[in-house]
Amino acid sequence: MFLQLAHTKLNAYQETRKFTLECYKVTRLLPADERFAMVQQLRRAALSAHLNLAEGASRKSIAERKRYFEISRGSVIEVDTAVGIAFELKYLKMEDLESIGELIVNTFKLLTGLINQSNNTDN
Repeated sequence: MFLQLAHTKLNAYQETRKFTLECYKVTRLLPADERFAMVQQLRRAALSAHLNLAEGASRKSIAERKRYFEISRGSVIEVDTAVGIAFELKYLKMEDLESIGELIVNTFKLLTGLINQSNNTDN
């Protein structure tokens, strides 16, 4: 927020930020009895995606950077899976998920691009 570092200009950084904020909005729709289970897990996973991207971008080692990007992408997959369960349990409707669904797909693609870029730099 206060540091003006290069990674904040990455498309992936901007997308994980939007993804995280949207995930927080979606979790407000979940029932109160899920507050300490699904809500917290979804929020932790979404925040993890954003934070691991930021931390990974600051790493000097390509292998280390790639690993953080992989963890970030894994967190996106975790959110996708949990949102699917929430939908199946009828906690969320498809119209509740349109925005987060698009962000999940876009974020996954951008993180995959960063991982692939790291692979190409390794060679």
